[in-house]
Amino acid sequence: MKSMSCKQLGGACDIMFSGETFEDIAAQSKEHGMEMFQKGDIGHLKAMKTMKDRMQTPEDFNKWMEDKRKEFDALPEEG
Repeated sequence: MKSMSCKQLGGACDIMFSGETFEDIAAQSKEHGMEMFQKGDIGHLKAMKTMKDRMQTPEDFNKWMEDKRKEFDALPEEG
């Protein structure tokens, strides 16, 4: 099991997501982002705009995702 924070994944807070795979924590981050969007959290809304801008260029977004996956893979196992 490994953990990454919302901020490490492009978000706005220090909440931690844990999982066996990068996909596990990415799904948790996405769910958290949707909750913060519904609450109108300003910090997360700004982070979402940055992510939306990043998604306009598939190459940039894919590179960002690849970098985050590498960051996850490099983390030590917890436990």
